[in-house]
Amino acid sequence: MKFKLPITILFTSFLLFASCGHKRKESLSVAPRNDLKDMIESDTLRVATMYGSTSYFLFRDETMGFDYEMVKNLAGYLHVNLKLSIARSENEMTEWLRGGKVDLIAYNFIETKELKNKFSFVLPQTASYQVLVQNMGANALSDVTQLEGKDVYVKANSIFYDRLLSLNEEIGGSINVILAPDSLTNDDLIDMVADNKIAYTFAYRNLAQLHKTYNRNLDCHMAVGFDQRNGWLVRSETKNLQKAIEKWAKLPQTVQIQSNLVTKYWDQNPFFALRNIKIPKGSISPYDHLFKKYAEIVNWDWRLLAALAFHESRFNTLEVSWAGASGLMQLMPHTASNFGLNRNTKFDPEMNIEAGVQYIKSLNMAFNQIENKKERIKFILAAYNSGPAHVLDAMALARKYGKNPHVWANHVEYFLLKKSEPEFYNDPVVKYGYYRGKETVKYVQNTLNTFDKYAKKK
Repeated sequence: MKFKLPITILFTSFLLFASCGHKRKESLSVAPRNDLKDMIESDTLRVATMYGSTSYFLFRDETMGFDYEMVKNLAGYLHVNLKLSIARSENEMTEWLRGGKVDLIAYNFIETKELKNKFSFVLPQTASYQVLVQNMGANALSDVTQLEGKDVYVKANSIFYDRLLSLNEEIGGSINVILAPDSLTNDDLIDMVADNKIAYTFAYRNLAQLHKTYNRNLDCHMAVGFDQRNGWLVRSETKNLQKAIEKWAKLPQTVQIQSNLVTKYWDQNPFFALRNIKIPKGSISPYDHLFKKYAEIVNWDWRLLAALAFHESRFNTLEVSWAGASGLMQLMPHTASNFGLNRNTKFDPEMNIEAGVQYIKSLNMAFNQIENKKERIKFILAAYNSGPAHVLDAMALARKYGKNPHVWANHVEYFLLKKSEPEFYNDPVVKYGYYRGKETVKYVQNTLNTFDKYAKKK
């Protein structure tokens, strides 16, 4: 068997330790604890996990991940603080757990005989099997025997490494087993295949399929293993903690939360929104055809609709703002619901654009007293960004102070900016109070500038 250490792999640097508050930890507590009573008395549940697309990651300074959100809920159920430590590898996590440095591993471990002998599995998740991850094309492999002579990258001492060794024996061939650096995750290796940095790796089908959703060139159809159960890990002697987790996992509210998080992280995973949006050559966006289709409903130039979407989401279908606005058109939850979207459809590009256009149509009606179409568009853009209430307040102020309530620049725009000053937001004609209008004024101008740029381009 041939083993190689790759020297061109890009190393991913991660923090070794992190807490829920994102503060670096100098060291982990080394005091072993017997069971749930000790954890409750210390008011802390010590948990290990790893960075990954479904386990734990930071997105726009927000901590996210299926395992993170589930274990945070568990800590709330137990009425203890959560102390999270981020490991560099699966081996490091199991060492921490075995040594009593953590109480629980909130990470999806595959059930093996070795792990079952050392630990207990809790919070079981959907079973999956190993597949070969490669790129699509005429040279894509269709049978495991074709791996002979091929370079397959896996991490040492991983379940993929073990399976690859067994497979090599089974086919009696000469697979080039290349050990990837321990700092790389399974997500990293899949990405490296997608980017043509390596040819092959192994992954579980559910994770490979998740990556395929965002990397269409990936091929993960060829099974190299069988269904295996999985879940979180606790030490076998912590029976009371295990029972508490099992009781919590069966609660109707926990089942519902888990179902919602499966949808969030396996259907519309924010992790993949970190990647750049690929715009086809000669196009304004990946969704030009949809902007052209739906702009007709409001009699807008489709490039204006594209400009609005760009400044809302940068054409990121998975964008979620701090306030909860979602999708290409960044619709707030109540607005999305009013126009027919739900948690399963709000990230669908076409449905999100259609709902956004229907909202624009309603704003067009709200400001139909503004006869000049170009002026009305400015009011619609402002209302789309701030909500119509603050724009209506600014119109009322303009009317009171002798300005034209149907003209944007230096009239309504001026008073929208003034709504951050007590003299104006406390004025009797103002119904909706304080508002910082600077961002909205900039949004209107930036959107119109982008529209002008798009109009010159196409």
